[in-house]
Amino acid sequence: MALKLVYLAVRCLLSLLRLSRLDPVNKNVEILVLRHQLAVAQRRIPARELQRKLTWADRAWLTLLTGLLPEARLARLRLIVAPGTLLRWHRDLIRRGWACRSRHHCPGRLPMHRRIKTLVLRLANVNPSWGYRRLHGELAGLGITIAASTVWEILNTAGIDPAPCRDRGPCWADFLRSQAQAILAADFVVVDLLDGTKVYVLAVVEHASRRIRILGATTNPIAEWMVQQARNLLMDLDEATAEVRFLIHDRDAFFCAAFDQFLADAGIHVLRAGVKAPRQNAIMERWFRSMRAELTDRTLIWNVAHLRRLLREYETFYNTHRPHRALSQAAPLRPLPNNVIDLDTFRVRRLDRAAGLLHEYQHVA
Repeated sequence: MALKLVYLAVRCLLSLLRLSRLDPVNKNVEILVLRHQLAVAQRRIPARELQRKLTWADRAWLTLLTGLLPEARLARLRLIVAPGTLLRWHRDLIRRGWACRSRHHCPGRLPMHRRIKTLVLRLANVNPSWGYRRLHGELAGLGITIAASTVWEILNTAGIDPAPCRDRGPCWADFLRSQAQAILAADFVVVDLLDGTKVYVLAVVEHASRRIRILGATTNPIAEWMVQQARNLLMDLDEATAEVRFLIHDRDAFFCAAFDQFLADAGIHVLRAGVKAPRQNAIMERWFRSMRAELTDRTLIWNVAHLRRLLREYETFYNTHRPHRALSQAAPLRPLPNNVIDLDTFRVRRLDRAAGLLHEYQHVA
């Protein structure tokens, strides 16, 4: 429509230039002919039908032209519309102009940032007992201002109940993860020496940090030796300021009553795993698998002293360097670095442990 209005304006401007060159007598005669033709058209076609055939551009152009004439002259003109209709068209034209200026480029509510939706779903998945009101308050604490109904709509669209039942307990994974700081696991692993002698290695692992403590290795784990290892364990825990409430071990006869009683006197409750149920002590069993695959199955062990030396090396390697998936690839006693490595200038060196069986890689200073 705008192009048609421009076309009409250019066309009338050219007509005005042509009329300016005409003789006044000829111009008056042409005006009389056009008036007579308009009168004939009005007699044959009703005025309402003529008005319906006018386009928006025709109405706008007629309104602009008639606005240049005085009202007295306008009243004597023969027009296909009434003067009131022209004034109404003029008001409509002005209203359209102001409406176009005040209209927003993006009508409606501003779109929500995609990261807000991601954050809401993340909080809802990690905290299944939180309703949309609790999530809305958490977002407000982070400085994110949105309506509570928006949070409700995000959850409902994702198929998450916006108002879950709050008396539902945690799952086993969440429960064990929350209790992991107070849980230790202990067990024996048997290592065969070169001459066939069996050596019993007692190890303890922390469920939360995955830190391993190799308490000792002996060929005859009697009750006195077990009590001494329990005493050494409590001394290590006191130095590390660790608060332990539970210790899990299997029903091996080497875990004597004196061992359990010594730990109970220190406030540590001993839990015995079920019969032939290694999964109840799965973290300890997984450490045995790693120790065998990375150390004892790759070398010949001559005697107990040789085994103890290898176990000390492996304990240091396991706690300070070996990555763990449960810790997001960090080591129990070594967090991941925060700095970004410059891939164009960095250099790496290898540090061997246990006579080259274990390899650590570090940055060259």
